[in-house]
Amino acid sequence: MIEKVKFTSKSLLSWFLFDWANSAFPTVITTFVFATYFTEKIAVNHIVGTSLWGDAMSIAAIVIAITSPIFGAIADVSGKRKIWLAFFAVLTIISSAWLWKIKPNHSYVYLALFYVVLGEIGMEVGAVFYNAMLNDLVPEKQTGRASGIGWGIGYFGGLVALSLILFVFLNKNMNFLGLPEDQQVRIVGPFIAIWYAIFAIPLFVFTKQPAKPTISLWVAVKTGLSSLRSTLKSTLRYRNTFSFIIARMIYIDGLNTVFAFGGIYAAGVFHLNMDQVIIFGISTNVSAGIGAISLGWVDDWIGSKATILISLVVMIASALVVVLSQSYFIFWIFGLILCFCVGSVQSASRSMMLRLAPKEIITEMFGFYALSGRITAFVGPWLLGFVTLMFNSQRVGMSTVILFFIFGGILLLFVKEKRDQH
Repeated sequence: MIEKVKFTSKSLLSWFLFDWANSAFPTVITTFVFATYFTEKIAVNHIVGTSLWGDAMSIAAIVIAITSPIFGAIADVSGKRKIWLAFFAVLTIISSAWLWKIKPNHSYVYLALFYVVLGEIGMEVGAVFYNAMLNDLVPEKQTGRASGIGWGIGYFGGLVALSLILFVFLNKNMNFLGLPEDQQVRIVGPFIAIWYAIFAIPLFVFTKQPAKPTISLWVAVKTGLSSLRSTLKSTLRYRNTFSFIIARMIYIDGLNTVFAFGGIYAAGVFHLNMDQVIIFGISTNVSAGIGAISLGWVDDWIGSKATILISLVVMIASALVVVLSQSYFIFWIFGLILCFCVGSVQSASRSMMLRLAPKEIITEMFGFYALSGRITAFVGPWLLGFVTLMFNSQRVGMSTVILFFIFGGILLLFVKEKRDQH
């Protein structure tokens, strides 16, 4: 175990900065800019586009769910979290760069979805190793604040990336690069690739990881898989951790669906153009970032469980208003309130996992944590897409996320905030 570090250390600051680096991908690619470009310009129409996008996110979710615990177990044995993180970061970077090839033509539908799915897999599986690293950087009593700051910095990273895209690439009055309209959107892929690569570098240079004896990859794989089998056979021993994982599996499905379809919903229901969608995205990132950072201190004060439950209640109420309101202004206000709590839920969920999981198998448990966010993640996008097509209404489709918040919160009530022993 390495020595715990101060909040101002290069090691922890570099860890924070990685959140800034990788958060630009979901903000720009899978939520606002490229997602909207896909449904409005590449797919036949926004209804079909919404359904196809949901199918693609479901495929990515299944792959992430299957592979995350396996890679997490291997990383715990080898101790090479940064190497695995680098591999999956490169996968997302390359996939983002390839999005430049996607032209506004129906023939590019499946190629676009292929690149996006690869990028999503790289980002989410990489998060398994990234999240587990925090266990070695701060004391348990400060995990709420550290997790909150990381999430907050990530949201503001997405904000800055969106702002630059809006004013440099999509500014119709000042086309700095002189690009045609479709290329102004397509260039966001290479932009995100460069962004990710630059801001990820400090973590690999400065952030420390515990020293472990060097073993071969084959030994790490065999031992890791053996550990994974042992953990699966001993779920009762880790009952508290797995109870939380199941609760999170439900409510995070609704949360991920909101992120995947937020920009699509805003464009389809309120007829926002690309610039307006990006402005909405910037605003929601500000709100979520403030929520993650400010409630990180609340997390350390009242506990992760209480923080999550309170946030879920507010999210349920806000989501009801969002899907029922005909007012663009009301949609904005309650959309921002919902996103404020989204930031809190994501941050507090990570810190709660750090407090519950046995330290000896922390990366493996974060593999199951990722699985909990993905094994049923196809349900949210699929249900939203199915209901949208059935009722020919994006409002009715979006209302399905409320069910996930309700049932996830109910299950969380039965989880105790007590660390399981290995």
